[in-house]
Amino acid sequence: MISLAPARFPKTARVRSRAAYARVFENARRTHHPALTLHVAPMDEAGPMLGLAVSRKVDGRAVGRNRIKRIWRETFRLHRDQLAPRAIVAVAKPAAAALDNEALKQALLDTLRRAGALPRADVGGTMHDSLPSPHRPPSGRPDMSTPE
Repeated sequence: MISLAPARFPKTARVRSRAAYARVFENARRTHHPALTLHVAPMDEAGPMLGLAVSRKVDGRAVGRNRIKRIWRETFRLHRDQLAPRAIVAVAKPAAAALDNEALKQALLDTLRRAGALPRADVGGTMHDSLPSPHRPPSGRPDMSTPE
């Protein structure tokens, strides 16, 4: 049987009360993206928590606001086991309404990575480990940059 525990989005993983939102906004480090502002605050409780704020300024239609929240909730739910234990509040900007679902997902993931709440994806480079580094002395010569 497959365990769905890490993929759930229980009430304990949500920022719900006005006091909790106020605490996050007061203690948070902000990271900006054209579609959202991410407020990330340290917390004492186990596991990451998500709060969403999508106002009528973003989209006048409830269906548009709910689409943004649905995509961001699902993205959080799928990546929750990789997130650092922090309280995260995503505040949508009007540009979010014009983005498609995949772009909304990428906007949240990119901003989470820049904020340090989500580890960066491993990017394969073209450099080989066997090439000499400019910071390492060539073999056979002592390193004179640091005193012994």
